[in-house]
Amino acid sequence: MIEIKVPKGKQIYFTSDHHFGAPSKDASKPREIKFIKWLDQIKKDADALFIVGDLFDFWFEYKYVIPKGFTRVLGKLAELSDQGVKIHFFVGNHDMWMKGYLEQEISMRVYLKPQQFKLNNKIFFIGHGDGLGPNDKGYKRLKKIFTNSFFRWVFRWIHPDLGVRLAHYMSLKSKLISGSEDLKFLGDHEEWLVKYSKRKLEDKHYDYFVFGHRHLPLKIEIPPKSTYVNLGDWITHYTFGIFDGEKFFLKEFEN
Repeated sequence: MIEIKVPKGKQIYFTSDHHFGAPSKDASKPREIKFIKWLDQIKKDADALFIVGDLFDFWFEYKYVIPKGFTRVLGKLAELSDQGVKIHFFVGNHDMWMKGYLEQEISMRVYLKPQQFKLNNKIFFIGHGDGLGPNDKGYKRLKKIFTNSFFRWVFRWIHPDLGVRLAHYMSLKSKLISGSEDLKFLGDHEEWLVKYSKRKLEDKHYDYFVFGHRHLPLKIEIPPKSTYVNLGDWITHYTFGIFDGEKFFLKEFEN
C-alpha cells in the first residue's frame, strides 16, 4: 500500500477519460486547452494529481517514436511535476502501451493495474476500471490480445504512420474498444464497478473506490462506510475529484 500524507492547505486531484486525439487532433484541441486551464488552476494547491486512465485516445511507444501531438498537455504536466506535484498515472484501455516515456520525461509514476493508497487516514482503491467486474467480457478478450508481448512486438514492426492511423480507426469504430456501450447509467445496484467494489469489501475495508472508464460522474454510497466514485470524463462532463485530506468531492470545471 502506498501512503501519502496530504500537507495542510494542499489537496489531491483526480481526473480521467480525456481521450485527447479523438475524434481528431484538431477537434480535441479545445478540450486540451480547457484541461490546461484546469491544470493551471489546481497547481496552486495540488500536492498530487491522479490521472486515472485514457488521457489519450491512443498511445503506443515505439522504441524511438511516440505519437505526434499533445505538446501543450505534456508540457503543462511536466511543469506541474517540476514544481513538485506528484503525478500518478493509471493506464487505461486506450493508453495501455506505455514503455517508460512518461516516467523518464515527466517523472510520473505509471501503474498498469489498480493500486491501494492510504491518503492520510483514508484507504483508497484506485484504477481505471476496465476489465473489472462481471461485464466488459468483450474487452477482456481484446485486452488479452493487446497486452500479449507477441502482438505488441508485431505491431511495433508496422510503420508508425500506418500503425497510429489504424489504431485511431479501430478506437473510433469499435464499441468494444471505445467503451461507448458503457455510457448508460445502470442504477446504483446494477453498476458493475459498484458490484466489483462490494466484492472487494468482503475481504478488506476501503473508504473510497475511485475509477474512470464509465465516462459517467458518479458518487454512490456503499453501506456501511464506503463510497464508489466514477470521475466522469473530459468529453461531455469535465468533472474531476478532490480529496482535501478528510473528504472526497466530485466537481465540474466550468471555466
